[in-house]
Amino acid sequence: MEGDISEEDESKGGMWALEQKIDQPMDEEAGRLKNMYREKTVSAVLLLRLAFQSLGVVYGDLGTSPLYVFYNTFSEGIDDTEDIIGALSLIIYSLTLIPLIKYVFIVCRANDNGQGGTFALYSLLCRHTKVNTIPNQHKTDEELSTYSRSTIHEKSFAAKTKRWLEGNALKKNSLLILVLVGTCMAIGDGILTPAISVLSASGGIRLDHPGMSTDVEIVVAVTILLGLFSLQHYGPSKVGWLFAPVVLLWFLLIGGIGIHNICKYDSGVLRAFSPIYIFRYFKRRGINGWTSLGGIMLSITGTEALFADLALFPLSAIQLAFTVVVFPCLLLAYCGQAAYLMKNKEHVQDAFYRSIPDSIYWPVLVIATLAAIVASQATISATFSIIKQANALGCFPRVKVIHTSSKFHGQIYIPDINWILMVLCIIVTAGFKHQSQIGNAYGTAVVIVMLVTTFLMILIMLLVWRCHWILVFIFTALSLVVELTYFSAVMFKVNQGGWVPLVIAAVLLVIMYIWHYGTVKRYEFEMHSKISMAWILGLGPSLGLVRVPGIGLVYTELASGVPHIFSHFITNLPAIHSVVVFVCVKYLPVYTVPEDERFLVKRIGPKDFHMFRCVARYGYKDLHKKDDQFEKKLFENLFMFVRLESMMEGGSDSDEYSVYGESQRSKDFLIPDTDHNTFSSVVDLTVSSGDNSIVPVRSPVYALNTGMSSGQVSSPMEVDETAFLMGCRDAGVVHIMGNTVIRARRDSAFCKKLCIDYVYAFLRKICREHSVIFNVPHESLLNVGQVLYV
Repeated sequence: MEGDISEEDESKGGMWALEQKIDQPMDEEAGRLKNMYREKTVSAVLLLRLAFQSLGVVYGDLGTSPLYVFYNTFSEGIDDTEDIIGALSLIIYSLTLIPLIKYVFIVCRANDNGQGGTFALYSLLCRHTKVNTIPNQHKTDEELSTYSRSTIHEKSFAAKTKRWLEGNALKKNSLLILVLVGTCMAIGDGILTPAISVLSASGGIRLDHPGMSTDVEIVVAVTILLGLFSLQHYGPSKVGWLFAPVVLLWFLLIGGIGIHNICKYDSGVLRAFSPIYIFRYFKRRGINGWTSLGGIMLSITGTEALFADLALFPLSAIQLAFTVVVFPCLLLAYCGQAAYLMKNKEHVQDAFYRSIPDSIYWPVLVIATLAAIVASQATISATFSIIKQANALGCFPRVKVIHTSSKFHGQIYIPDINWILMVLCIIVTAGFKHQSQIGNAYGTAVVIVMLVTTFLMILIMLLVWRCHWILVFIFTALSLVVELTYFSAVMFKVNQGGWVPLVIAAVLLVIMYIWHYGTVKRYEFEMHSKISMAWILGLGPSLGLVRVPGIGLVYTELASGVPHIFSHFITNLPAIHSVVVFVCVKYLPVYTVPEDERFLVKRIGPKDFHMFRCVARYGYKDLHKKDDQFEKKLFENLFMFVRLESMMEGGSDSDEYSVYGESQRSKDFLIPDTDHNTFSSVVDLTVSSGDNSIVPVRSPVYALNTGMSSGQVSSPMEVDETAFLMGCRDAGVVHIMGNTVIRARRDSAFCKKLCIDYVYAFLRKICREHSVIFNVPHESLLNVGQVLYV
């Protein structure tokens, strides 16, 4: 990893040792910021309230499955009523094995400090193994309170697995592609869930009006979808108070109707709890029974959304809601529909609505429509969260993210993605028109996401939980037996709608992998072309230029070393700012970085150089929040660092308060050869600085770690440099950002040229700029362009 120092490096000579002393990793700075994080305990009353609220956010998708499961299972009709018992038995054991045992009680425990989803599992693996394809992590990052990891014994099976996984780049890339496939399928789920849920709910109108054409039903469904996506910018918090009561009422209704139908039609369906009927079902139906599993599969859709939305509620609340309300009500609902079909097998196409007692038909239809909207809302919100997490790993183009709630950080809205989802959802709804084809597509997406989760869980159990290999084998065997069986069934229906999520996932996978490839190449370019600090210091305090009043913020992806854009800048311009701050915005495989641990500041070189480094660290939950106060927070931490440095130099005789990385000078410097990368550069010289007047605020974290009281008097040296920095800030702040354009080499293959010169270039053109994300005023921005040939 970047910044790691091994014993072998001691033999590299005095020049290398000098550079390490001048520009050391921020070990001490990170250690001083570390705080103790403790998860809050939840009282019994609060747990019940949170369990109630989780019904509306987490279980909407899973709860609306009874609308369409039996129809998709018997899309060609029911020949033998015993098939109903077999299908019901499959549904019962599918709900028990996958949502209940696997997800609620096992997979949900593999959360990243409460965050769920495919990327949360991947972030856990990145912290415990060196599988991150962008090697920008350092041991200082492990000092974060949210950076939890466990140690592995060198001779254990987990250590062998770790070494095998870290063995070569191919395994790391394969793991990344696996994660991207699961992510792409989950995004496809965000397209298909609203389509099938709303279409199934609106289908109840046709039952009361038999003469109504399918086109009218489609128009109603599309109208609901238009309204649903148009209201997304308000955020779920604005209507969230309605979600939980609606879904709770929905579960109570379907559970109550199920009890009514069991008692009225055929209580004998309860024999489906015996697994023997599963064997008889397959023996009797043969290949048709096998392919019908695509419909049975829909009974557990929404399970992945359950895991993705885990961040919104404590795990105990989600487990309580599922075991007490969701699971028993779903079982009663399916048993009730099966009992009705035992006497009315010709009504399988509208089994749910025909099984409703006439006296409550219309109220149930209204609640069903609202529940379908809630289910769609939960999936859309999960899609926004997934795309935001993909940004953190450099796997998705930068997009505009709007935080819709000041209280709930996870509630976001992504306008561009919202409208793309809406268009695709309407196309799917209007194009297929029938639930069966959408159901086939839906099942394909869900089962692939589940398979990806299973493979990732195998690594989590070995490397993070360090389970015995026998337990891992049992979990793997049970999961794969069920999921591969369903996967083989949905593959039979690829030509009947199952191709839709595959096409969507393929397009998304190409986009995400190409973007990630470009991100990795840009980082490698910066790593290989960074210039030596010895060369910088050899230029003297003036850097060989005229130092003009002001502060230059040089943005880089490097947490150590000087980026090449800076050398190009000072060799093409006659002047440089009096104060230079290298700003590294770094994204870590953690869900969030607390505000008081976000910034690390240190000095580079002697004091009269007035050069600093600031590392701003973000987690995937923090990513791309438009930080209106980014510059203000940066200066607050910079000023506080200068004050503390002066205090520790002038008032402490203890090693505890020694200056971070004591600077040394030398008159004999060597200029390293940095011409091994092929690139060309161009500088945009159109710059005007605006006045950014900001009043520094004392950071409580630094005050806590220094042990200095607020009444102590600052030293003259501290006052002089602090006043100097404030004067430079008031003179003007310029944000210097690199604009690296990637091009394929002339001798590259056609496929590579297509991906880099056209696809990546197009994505880079339409994505959000860093200057917009960090709210950099246009008049204070300077872009340094570079062209990198790969």
